[in-house]
Amino acid sequence: MSANTLLNGDFSAHISSNQPSQLSASSLVHDAASLEDVRASLAALHTHESAITSRLNALISSQGDLSRELGRLDLLRANLGSQVIATRSISNGMLSSAAETAGRLSNRVKELDLEKDRVQQTLKVVEQVAELKACVHGVVGSMGAPQDWEAAAGYIARASKVPEAIIRGGFAAAVVPSVEVPDAPWVTLENAKESLCGLFLREFDKAAKEGDGAKITRFFKLFPLIGRGDVGLDVYGRYVCQGVAGTARQTLKVAPGGAGTKDGFFYANALTKLFEHIAQIVEGHGGLVERHYGEGQMVKVIERLQVEVDVQGGIILDSWSDERGVDRRLTDVKSYPFSFLVNSFVQSQKNMAGTPRMNSPALGGGTNVRNSEDEGVNMKEVDGLLSEIALMLGRWSLYSRFLAGKCKSPDTDDASLSVPEVVTNSNLHRKISAKLASPYNVMSTFFFRRSVEKAFQLDESPTGLTLNPNKPVDGNPPFIISAVDDVMYIVSAVIQKAISTSQRDVVGSVLSTVGRVLGSDFIGMVQRKMRDESYPRAIVQGGFPPEDKIISFIVLINSLDIANEYLARIISTSLGVPDQPNGASHPKPLANAFPFEHDVTFVTAALNTLNSSFSAKTNELLSDGRQVLFNNVVKLRLRPILAETFKDIDYTLTEDDLAERAELNDENEEEMLEHVQRRFEHSWNALIKPIERLMTTKVFGVLSDNTARYLSRVLEKKVWSYSGKANAYGAIRMERDFYGIISIVARGNYGIRELFARVTQTLMVANMEDEEWEELAAEGDDGMQWVLTEDERRRARNLVRE
Repeated sequence: MSANTLLNGDFSAHISSNQPSQLSASSLVHDAASLEDVRASLAALHTHESAITSRLNALISSQGDLSRELGRLDLLRANLGSQVIATRSISNGMLSSAAETAGRLSNRVKELDLEKDRVQQTLKVVEQVAELKACVHGVVGSMGAPQDWEAAAGYIARASKVPEAIIRGGFAAAVVPSVEVPDAPWVTLENAKESLCGLFLREFDKAAKEGDGAKITRFFKLFPLIGRGDVGLDVYGRYVCQGVAGTARQTLKVAPGGAGTKDGFFYANALTKLFEHIAQIVEGHGGLVERHYGEGQMVKVIERLQVEVDVQGGIILDSWSDERGVDRRLTDVKSYPFSFLVNSFVQSQKNMAGTPRMNSPALGGGTNVRNSEDEGVNMKEVDGLLSEIALMLGRWSLYSRFLAGKCKSPDTDDASLSVPEVVTNSNLHRKISAKLASPYNVMSTFFFRRSVEKAFQLDESPTGLTLNPNKPVDGNPPFIISAVDDVMYIVSAVIQKAISTSQRDVVGSVLSTVGRVLGSDFIGMVQRKMRDESYPRAIVQGGFPPEDKIISFIVLINSLDIANEYLARIISTSLGVPDQPNGASHPKPLANAFPFEHDVTFVTAALNTLNSSFSAKTNELLSDGRQVLFNNVVKLRLRPILAETFKDIDYTLTEDDLAERAELNDENEEEMLEHVQRRFEHSWNALIKPIERLMTTKVFGVLSDNTARYLSRVLEKKVWSYSGKANAYGAIRMERDFYGIISIVARGNYGIRELFARVTQTLMVANMEDEEWEELAAEGDDGMQWVLTEDERRRARNLVRE
């Protein structure tokens, strides 16, 4: 396209774009109605003409530049065409021959590499065959006149590194045989292996019989060299098992002196010695086996040893079971009737009428004490059996942990240690479960429940307690029944003994039993005592319960609280949690006792469950007991105390009236103002102080809160009862009296004051000056934390009679 074409096109477009304006101006001329309109139209046409002329001039002046640029583009296009032609000629003429040459060179290099690789493989085969030939001749030569068994085994070991395909290949079959060794190499080697293996076995057995340790080690090291490692491990396992069996039989021999030598922990010690002997063998010989037979090969020896341990350990357990008469003991404890506990729970309410109950826990010792021996079960013997079983289970756990460490993979972390199959699949594992774990669970259940029963048979309540504040009490707090100390001592002993077994299932069973017996028998006995023997019930309608019943009931409440505290402390000790923030504790005691996988998590959860379930039951009974004590003792006395406190108190008196009454009664006016506080304090101390010195701090604190809540409601009603009756001075006296009562109740426990917030705010609002009240009312809820509603505050302002 030429510049003229572009110029004409642009001009045409310009004319077309301006055509409407021209038509518009022409139409204005034709439509003009006056001379002014014609002149205006002409002026517009002149302006439009000038603009078009200017644009045309600009386009014409740029035509030369456009022509020059177009010429340069045509020149560049011509140059590029020649370059394309030159490039194609170079590609077709020069580069194609170079590419062909490069391809030929690459193929030649590949051929050379292939030939080199084949040569190297051939050399390698030749070297291996040469090595094989040297080994074959070396084996034959060493087994001849020199009888150098180490050298022969070494040659076989070297030959084993030659690939099987080379040994059985045609090239080796053609090159290796000779006049001295005419057989194929693989035949020669196999014959040598069988011959040497038989020789080594004979020499090993001979050395074992002679007790020649050096010779045993010499031939034991040669088995893996001839490819008979399994045979070596097996014969070695038989050898060490002979020693285990001999040691075990020697241990079970009874020294002169009769059966008495097997008392105590004889069988537990025998089992311990068996496990220690195995541990010494594994520890002492493991390095030798691993070094000559390879990593992890000691596991095979352990498996062979475990078979012997199953036999010898089973003999020990069977002998122990027969010697101790375990089956007979199990029959006795399973049939034990627990007569005292059963009779205690089936007694009817008629015993409350005064008929003494036989075997009552309240009666304690004397003729009511029933010895376990009379029932056919000796508790001392059962405890001894439990201790012996716990020791054996603990030794088995320690042995299992030792084997787990030896059998675990090197990549396994100690945190994820698991019981090895050599233990779980062993006969001894099953026998321990049947002969030790199951009897332990049964006898432990009996022992604990019988201990709880005996603790209540021998139970004694503290003596020398009184509600008379003028009399001292005997003994030191906490005042609890003796059964609590006895039972919780047994709980601690039973739990610690169970944990010492390091058996997860045993601990779970024992803790479940402890929780069940504590919840049913221990708490049940205390609850029955509270309900049937010590319930603080008034003998006469409207009277006060007998003092001995109140004291006995308080002692039982204390017993529940202290039992709860004791068990929490026992559990914390078992978990390794210090009693005090800065107290010392053993680092991860449970983790050390239960190293396998999630066992420690299971045991920890079981201990916490025992604590929480017992706490829930005791707290429920404690709550009921505190409520009974409050309703039947404290609340019953509060009414007459308040009646006496506010007797003859008149809040309608003016200051002059009060002074006149003081003069008539020959009293000091200040003393009259103190009447309410002095009366209440005297009666309050007489009621509360004797209870406080007998109860535990925690239980009394809850009782104090309950009492304060009730008293706050009573005082609030009493404040509103004076609505419209008290004058300004009386309201001030009322506030002083009520504040004094609150201070007495909250003495030693400032938090109790918050329970009287409604009373104090009511009296505060009633005694406010108008200006102060208006200022406080203007601030709204932002100025003060109100417990009174807005209506109650308005009502409190009207408390004082105008």
